[in-house]
Amino acid sequence: MAIFKRPALKTTSRKKREMPQGLWQKCPGCADVVHEIELAQNLRVCPRCDYHFALSAQERIENLLDSGSFVEHDGELRSVDTLQFQGMASYEDRLRKYQDATGLIDAAVTGHGAIEGHRVAIAIMDFRFLAATMGSVVGERLTRTIEFGTANRCGVIIISASGGARMYEGMLSLMQMAKTSGALARHASERLPYISVLTNPTTAGVMASFASLGDVIIAEPRSMVGFAGPRVIKETTHQDLPEGFQTAEFLEEHGLIDSIVHRRRMRAQIAQFLTYFSAAA
Repeated sequence: MAIFKRPALKTTSRKKREMPQGLWQKCPGCADVVHEIELAQNLRVCPRCDYHFALSAQERIENLLDSGSFVEHDGELRSVDTLQFQGMASYEDRLRKYQDATGLIDAAVTGHGAIEGHRVAIAIMDFRFLAATMGSVVGERLTRTIEFGTANRCGVIIISASGGARMYEGMLSLMQMAKTSGALARHASERLPYISVLTNPTTAGVMASFASLGDVIIAEPRSMVGFAGPRVIKETTHQDLPEGFQTAEFLEEHGLIDSIVHRRRMRAQIAQFLTYFSAAA
């Protein structure tokens, strides 16, 4: 039997300090952790390895266009569930989810503005909204933007990022490939420039239509660009793919892309191309 009673040890309970969400981002390129403020100051490019994080449509507008020059077009257009798509969640439910999360009505923001004084019609795809898939609203907005550029005799710029056609709209989605391409053909017949900018990722029906039709096609570094993903192609063909297959660098080497442009130089490079085109007009 113990002579002395063992005293009860009391430990002071310490609350676990929680890290605020969204302050740090893990870079997919180098696996380093980067502070959100540092990323924002560097145009969302990793300061360690130059990996280009995705930008929202609004961030693209602020980075590319002259301050205060952007005027949005067709912002009221909304997708309709024509096919009455029913899966684990309805199409309308998914649209509401992404509209609440992003503040956008659909995956493309379109309008006109200026880049270093050059008037342009511009469309920007935002990957945050349903992987920037192309449905009837995206296709209609892009087509109207191209037609605005043709009618006002100014250059057209489309910033692409997409997982392809929007399956919830079936054939209506695939029709947008022909519609946008037809509008670009009319634009080209007026000898007006179209600059296509490919960002990570640009795939499937978008790449098979308007994204690959630019008079000049430029891409951000290390962007994945192609029709189907490398894994799908490898499993289908049972062939080993070349190193770097379907990266912007690989496609530039093989002639599909004209130039790879770092985000810090994108505005100046596009302005330079617009100057060349205006001089040739």
